[in-house]
Amino acid sequence: MNPTLTPSMAAYLSRGFNVAALFGINAVLLVALFDQFVFGELPCPLCLLQRMGFIMVGCGFLLNVRYGASSLHYGVVILSALAGALAAGRQVLLHIVPGTGTFGAALFGWHFYTWAFIAFMLTLLGVGLILLVEARVGEARAATVGGRPGQWAGFLFAGVVLVNAVSTFLQCGLGPCADDPTGYLLLERQP
Repeated sequence: MNPTLTPSMAAYLSRGFNVAALFGINAVLLVALFDQFVFGELPCPLCLLQRMGFIMVGCGFLLNVRYGASSLHYGVVILSALAGALAAGRQVLLHIVPGTGTFGAALFGWHFYTWAFIAFMLTLLGVGLILLVEARVGEARAATVGGRPGQWAGFLFAGVVLVNAVSTFLQCGLGPCADDPTGYLLLERQP
């Protein structure tokens, strides 16, 4: 018996991978928002770049969930994950030297920027693997691929992106963000 992937099996794998990946991106962004609002850890400019990287990765997965898997959509994911990994890697390198201090809280002993770097690398690995699966049988496309879980992931993603956009605007206004943020610029009382 030859265990080959049929196009329907590849489409099912692709659909499941993209929906799960979108829920994963939602989880990452929700943890960052939880840390921001519950523990008062405002994101620094590099943290905001990493969040933007996750949002753009999520957009690529959302396109796959909504319109079917496409190498163009995976291209958005790959380029966004690379950009996010660069921002996270830069922040890791800024704080890797002993005595330079760290930024933000740690989760299970590692700082969020370290986790972000790992998440971006795992995203690249996952997309590479799913592209190998899809290349085996051709791209698995369907008109509506997400189903109810895909819709829930999409709506949750839209809400998380909106909350991130509003909180960033309140924190930074229309200018550059503070290197070491202490509060929401637009919510502070002006004298």
